[in-house]
Amino acid sequence: MENKKIGEFNKGDRIENFFLVKNAECKITNNSTTNKYLDLMLIDSTGEINAKLWECNENIEASIKDNILVKVRAVVNEYRGKLQLKVEKIRPSTEEDNVNIDEFILVAPYKSEDMFETLLDYIEKIENKDIKRITENIISKLSYKLMHYPAAKSNHHAIKGGLLYHITTMLNAAEKLLDIYSYLNKDLLYSGIILHDIAKIMEMESSELGIVSKYSTEGQLLGHIIQGIGLIEDAAMEINADKEIVMLLQHMILTHHYEPEYGSPKKPMIPEAEMLHHLDVLDARMYDMRKATKDLNPGEFSEKVYSLDGISIYKSFI
Repeated sequence: MENKKIGEFNKGDRIENFFLVKNAECKITNNSTTNKYLDLMLIDSTGEINAKLWECNENIEASIKDNILVKVRAVVNEYRGKLQLKVEKIRPSTEEDNVNIDEFILVAPYKSEDMFETLLDYIEKIENKDIKRITENIISKLSYKLMHYPAAKSNHHAIKGGLLYHITTMLNAAEKLLDIYSYLNKDLLYSGIILHDIAKIMEMESSELGIVSKYSTEGQLLGHIIQGIGLIEDAAMEINADKEIVMLLQHMILTHHYEPEYGSPKKPMIPEAEMLHHLDVLDARMYDMRKATKDLNPGEFSEKVYSLDGISIYKSFI
């Protein structure tokens, strides 16, 4: 048995180590109405992997829950081109194991406190009073959760502090692009970036570890775009903001997914909204490409990445 982390796994390895349970569910096998198996998503600081325990009894079902540390003995197999664990033994960790849960979670590369200070610095750069006050109003109400929330349940920036990481990376990129596209309204662009995904805090239910357990009822029925528009409406009423400003900010949020099938009933009709959309897509795709290749050797291709149109990403020798 090897004490390997997920990022070090190879097909055929026999491993024994501690992992954090991202989610766990006992399911019925396809060829039976009574036989259950445990379907797990396990994570550590290097990545995540699906795992199966093919016999799930009542004790296992009761003891293996989301967001707990477990000790696992397993064999690394491959299923549909992806590595997967066939679990032989699993148990919850105990105090005697002396393991720290913070060492097992996926986190943004920068401290949340530092990223939040960066976000506040950009708010200070907003000159239009109504845009600034709307942005401050919304951020002040959601700041606590923003410190740990991911940007997604399973796709890009699905890590602790991922939403802040996504926002601040986009803000940094926008500042550089404003040197080129100097006719863009800086205030509108900065605020749009800060607020475009902020309602994901309401759309998803996340632990302080940055692990999303489920989408909220409101999130499923409305989605973060509609919820975000509502946040702007409420903030604007509190500060008695100019109607044109409110409408433009709402248009930024409404259009940032670009296509109706992705939740945007309108396409960008102002240049700042167009820029927001492309910055959002760029940052998401760059994150997923980096994630797909970071553990590869030069000359290797990643597994197919669903969020990148199902293509494999190549890691060059350069």
